[in-house]
Amino acid sequence: MKREMFWMTLPVLILLASCGGGTPEAKKESAAPAAAAAPPVDPATAGSITGKVSFSGEKPTPKVLSMDATPACARMHKGPVYAEDVVLNGNGTLKNVLVYIKDGLPKGEYPTPTAPVKLDQNGCIYVPHVVAVMVNQPLEISNSDSTNHNIHPLPRVNREWNESQPPKGDVKVKTFSKAEMPPILFKCNVHPWMRAWVGVMSNPYFAVTGDDGTFTLKDVPPGEYTIEAWQERYGTQEIKVKVEPKQAQTADFTFKG
Repeated sequence: MKREMFWMTLPVLILLASCGGGTPEAKKESAAPAAAAAPPVDPATAGSITGKVSFSGEKPTPKVLSMDATPACARMHKGPVYAEDVVLNGNGTLKNVLVYIKDGLPKGEYPTPTAPVKLDQNGCIYVPHVVAVMVNQPLEISNSDSTNHNIHPLPRVNREWNESQPPKGDVKVKTFSKAEMPPILFKCNVHPWMRAWVGVMSNPYFAVTGDDGTFTLKDVPPGEYTIEAWQERYGTQEIKVKVEPKQAQTADFTFKG
C-alpha cells in the first residue's frame, strides 16, 4: 500500500518542484535590471537657469474661503482667508508656480534626496499650497491644528490613499513611486476648501515661485532643454532654453488673466 501511495504522489511532487520558482540564482537572473544612473554633473561646466513668472491682464478677484461650517477653523484666523489658486505678488508676479526641466536632460535615474519635503495643515489650510518631491523622496505631512483632518491625494498614476490625522497627531511620511505632472491634488474630506498640489519629479531640477515670483534651477549640465511652468488656474507654458558651460541662463514666463 505504501509503495502504491509513493508512485501516486511522485508526479505531484515533480510538478511542485518545477513550479517553485527555481533556485535563488535563477530568481536573480529573472529580476528586472536596475535602471542606469544618470551621469554625474561636472561642477566645472554646470550652469543655471533663473527666471520669473509674471502676470498680465485683468487681476482676478480673490475668493474668500468660507469656514463657517467648522467654527474651530474660523477662530484660527483674525480676518478673511483667501483661496490660493491665484496669488499675485506686489511686483506683478505669481506665487505657487511650479517650474521644472521637462525634457532634454541626460537619461538615467537621478539620486533621490533623503531630506523630506514638508506639508503642514495649519489654520485648516495646507501650507505650502504647492510643493514638489522627487520620486521616492519622503513627504512629511503634519497637523498643527487642534482639529481632525483627512488627507486624501488624488493621483492619476500613483497609488491613491485616504487617511485621517488627529489633532497634532504623528507625522505621516509618504512617498510616490512614479513621476507625476501635472501635480497631484491633495484635499481634506473634512474641510472641502483645503487644497494643495504635490508634483512628483524624476529629476532634481525644479522650483516653486515664492513672494517675488522668481525661481532658480542650479547645477544644470550644458544642453538644450524644455522648461515648463505650471500654474493651478492658468495651466502650463513651455520655453526652450540652451545652457552653455558655466552659463547663467534666463527663462521668463508670463501668464495672462
